[in-house]
Amino acid sequence: MFGTPCEEYKVNPVLERALDRIFILHADHEQNASTSTVRLCGSSGTNPFAAIAAGVACLWGPAHGGANEAALNMLYDIQAQGGVEKIGDFIKQVKDKNSGVKLMGFGHRVYKNYDPRAKLMQETCNEVLAELGLENDPLFKLAKELEKIALEDDYFVQRKLY
Repeated sequence: MFGTPCEEYKVNPVLERALDRIFILHADHEQNASTSTVRLCGSSGTNPFAAIAAGVACLWGPAHGGANEAALNMLYDIQAQGGVEKIGDFIKQVKDKNSGVKLMGFGHRVYKNYDPRAKLMQETCNEVLAELGLENDPLFKLAKELEKIALEDDYFVQRKLY
């Protein structure tokens, strides 16, 4: 599973650069769970592929990488309710404290203002989607519109949800 590929394989440079950025931005983010896992695994003398795979596996679950999954599930829910046209209704639910609906993917437990990684991650996402011909994907358009609306809404700005 972690061996060297037997067949010739040409790496897409856009995807390679994206993975490099993503791994660096995750690894260079304090001593979080996935970074600790890679270091611990690597200290046993395993090869780098196995150590990185362990770190990626550590992102599984709600305590570390779950915020990403929760944000995607939120987008799927909005899309199922009618997509971009229903973002206003969704925003109203988020603002209603009794609804139990949360805006996922905005804000960070560590960064109380803007997450400095966000701009580079967004740029990387745009590059990958363009490379794969997915820049017009309906879910991506929904995410961009939700971001635009939330970042212009005083309710979220005052709460420093970027």
